Amino acid sequence: MQHFYRKALGAFVLLLAADALVAGFCVYRSQPSAALVPRDRTAPRWHAAAITDAPYGGTSTVRIHDAAQQSLRFDFRLSGAIPHPWAWAALQFEPGTADLSAYSTVTFVAKCTPANSLILNVAVIDEGIAKPAMTFFSCNEKGMPVSLDLTRLAIPEWWYDAEHVDLARRSYKLDRVQKLEFGGSQYSPRELDAHVEISDLTLHGRDDRYLVALAVILIIGWCAFGIGFFRAQSRAFGAKVISRLKKDLSFAAYRQLTVDGFEDEEKAGILRFIATHYAQAGLDLDAVAAGTGTSRSKINDVLTTELGMTFTGYLKKLRLTEAARLLAEQAGATVAEIAYSVGYANSSYFNKLFKEEYGCSPREFRKLTSRLETSAGHQDASTIPP
Repeated sequence: MQHFYRKALGAFVLLLAADALVAGFCVYRSQPSAALVPRDRTAPRWHAAAITDAPYGGTSTVRIHDAAQQSLRFDFRLSGAIPHPWAWAALQFEPGTADLSAYSTVTFVAKCTPANSLILNVAVIDEGIAKPAMTFFSCNEKGMPVSLDLTRLAIPEWWYDAEHVDLARRSYKLDRVQKLEFGGSQYSPRELDAHVEISDLTLHGRDDRYLVALAVILIIGWCAFGIGFFRAQSRAFGAKVISRLKKDLSFAAYRQLTVDGFEDEEKAGILRFIATHYAQAGLDLDAVAAGTGTSRSKINDVLTTELGMTFTGYLKKLRLTEAARLLAEQAGATVAEIAYSVGYANSSYFNKLFKEEYGCSPREFRKLTSRLETSAGHQDASTIPP
């Protein structure tokens, strides 16, 4: 069994290592991310573009200093020429739109001078129309970390009026995003130069399919390990019990003792008497002494010298070994009948002794030997040539 447990421990460690690798991969893939500024290889391609209110009569300005390097830096100035001016620096996706449906959050560091309240506008294409999905964020001279939920952006009501779109169509998808725009809002001061720097702009998502797959893999893997472990343990335990039984039968060959005499007739008489009367329920050391005409000490000396056991230990060995043989060979006999036939009137006491000796109850032993014999029969049958 020690060899079995060493192998089981090795399989357990290998399974843990494999689960750790699979878990790391699934957790990594369940949290997709893409850096837009500075851009990494997984992020969609884009170019910077300046968006102002000039086409609508405004005079607001925006000038982009740096893009696609370490940050998006730009200056803007909102004028009061129209009631709702705007000046934005946009990340225009190439070739026309980008699929951002795998992402739900955008994070970045916003630094601006003076401190300001800016706007993020995500332009999505919905049935051929560019729909603005907006939210606000704050920034200051020191830089503020910002995290925005891309799935909970607001679409301004004026857009529905301007595009004559039903107000019920407030939902939007991120599968066709045209651009991300950063710039001044209605809360920004007018006629004042402002400088903005957006850095560490990263998209984050969550894909629960990988977590579900991880759970399924772990359940299947550990269930398979558990089933395999208990089956292998049962086979190993069965082999151990059968090996123990064969060893005991060889050791306690009491039938042979009645034929092959010892040179010392007194020793032979003691061993022959025990082998002949071991199944008597009342057999004890006094009964053997009376039956052989020897002393108690002589009987113990003979058993200790010849077998390395005391009278009680040898008697129990004989009885339990014979009981194990009968359990394996006589399927019709009950456990109580077998216990009585080998000298135990109390079946509960017999069960206790048997389990101490073989590590399982008599009923479990019988099932185990029956299963092993059936398995051996199938293997023998499979080796017979047609």
